[in-house]
Amino acid sequence: MKPPPMGVARPVVAAGAVFRDDEGRVLLVHPVYKPGWDVPGGMVEAGESPAVACRREIVEELGLDRVPGPLLSVDWTHGDGRDKLLFLFDGGTLGDDEHRIVLQPEELDRWAWVATGDLVDHLPPPLARRVGSTAAGAGPYLEHGLAVTPDVAG
Repeated sequence: MKPPPMGVARPVVAAGAVFRDDEGRVLLVHPVYKPGWDVPGGMVEAGESPAVACRREIVEELGLDRVPGPLLSVDWTHGDGRDKLLFLFDGGTLGDDEHRIVLQPEELDRWAWVATGDLVDHLPPPLARRVGSTAAGAGPYLEHGLAVTPDVAG
């Protein structure tokens, strides 16, 4: 029996930013169109790079035009029958910029600083693992939100 032909992966791609405050807490946003909290960011559009998408989403969601910092992690996961590549960039420390946040009411109704130890109380488990691993410096490559060692990859 022949194996089925191999398909080409067409992953869903999203990009977000990890912003910190002076206490090391992470900025989370509360979308109005789905339950729970999230990091600022969103889906990458066709022909758009993850870094450009991250910047666009930060402008749209927070009203801040900031160039994303270095890539902190990329997470491969599979859910809802789809492969996903999820990029997290360094948003830096907001400091006084937090007072300039203007939420887009059609998308977000509030934001909050959350300690990394409390992420599991705010985020769905896969996202809590991704943000927690990234905040702990476990990247740059994750699978299902967890660091992958060379003997596991592949």
